[in-house]
Amino acid sequence: MTTTPAQPRPPADDVRRGLRQRVQVADGTFRWLTLLAGGAILVILALIVVTMTRHAWPTLQDMGLSFFTEKRWAPNKGVYGALSFIYGTLLTATIAVLVAVPVSLGIALFITQVAPPWLRRPLVSLTDLVAVVPSVVFGLWGIIVLAPWLQQRYATIHGWFGDWPVLGRIFGPVAGGRTFLTAALILAVMITPIVSSVSREVIETTPQTDRDGALALGATRWEMITGAVLPHSVGGIVGAVMLGLGRAMGETIAAALVIGSATGTITLNIFSSGDSLPTVVAFQWGEADEAKRSALIAMGLTLFLLTILVNLIATSIVNRGTRRMQGA
Repeated sequence: MTTTPAQPRPPADDVRRGLRQRVQVADGTFRWLTLLAGGAILVILALIVVTMTRHAWPTLQDMGLSFFTEKRWAPNKGVYGALSFIYGTLLTATIAVLVAVPVSLGIALFITQVAPPWLRRPLVSLTDLVAVVPSVVFGLWGIIVLAPWLQQRYATIHGWFGDWPVLGRIFGPVAGGRTFLTAALILAVMITPIVSSVSREVIETTPQTDRDGALALGATRWEMITGAVLPHSVGGIVGAVMLGLGRAMGETIAAALVIGSATGTITLNIFSSGDSLPTVVAFQWGEADEAKRSALIAMGLTLFLLTILVNLIATSIVNRGTRRMQGA
């Protein structure tokens, strides 16, 4: 009977060296893949800007800065002014954020800090479910149900404040149910689940030791939230707000159905009808000739640049707040 001689085992140093080389190859591959993915995003954004600028250049070259400062929109006369649409976009988005952020933070704090465990999961599921409702559903609900109901309330509010010096201009004569404020309220409903979901995830990252330490020092639950939870989560909450603001600025169908589509409107009266950048692009693109399409693309480019500017400002605010908290 013959026996096969045992194969000699490789030295332990060779095994460790081979394992280390495989780890290095895997780490290098992963690093290059992530770098490629991040670079691809920047390249795509740059291509979007270049392409939109190339198509919008005829209008920008013809109108110059007056494209951003002129409120009159008269394509049949070759006048393309985006100021009123920029104003409508910023006004509705700002009101939507002012309404949605306190509600969203309240929802996030209630789910993470107050609600019992048996109630948290249904609330989280319900919030996430509202976030995926199509925007056209909110728009139809707004124009069929909300706008007619709000019209009487607008008239009542105007009766209260119509004679006041400043509030009389803000709560001015009612143009109907389709107004800046109606569009802003619809947008607020749409961005609330987004802001609350992201804020909830950020708040949950607060170390439990920080919360327990604050409570152990005699802080109330509210003092624990304001002293430990919110300072730790401020960066992520600002990011959630900016995400909601970007959604509000770029929303098209829901806002178009309830904003009233009144061009050239720049007024403090939030009960007035108006228009916004995305709604004009969506509604007038199909019937536009080459010159008008160039102007509409310039509007899209303006909205894109506004979104980037808002995010840069938010990043600056977050970095400044972080340095201040760290004592820098």
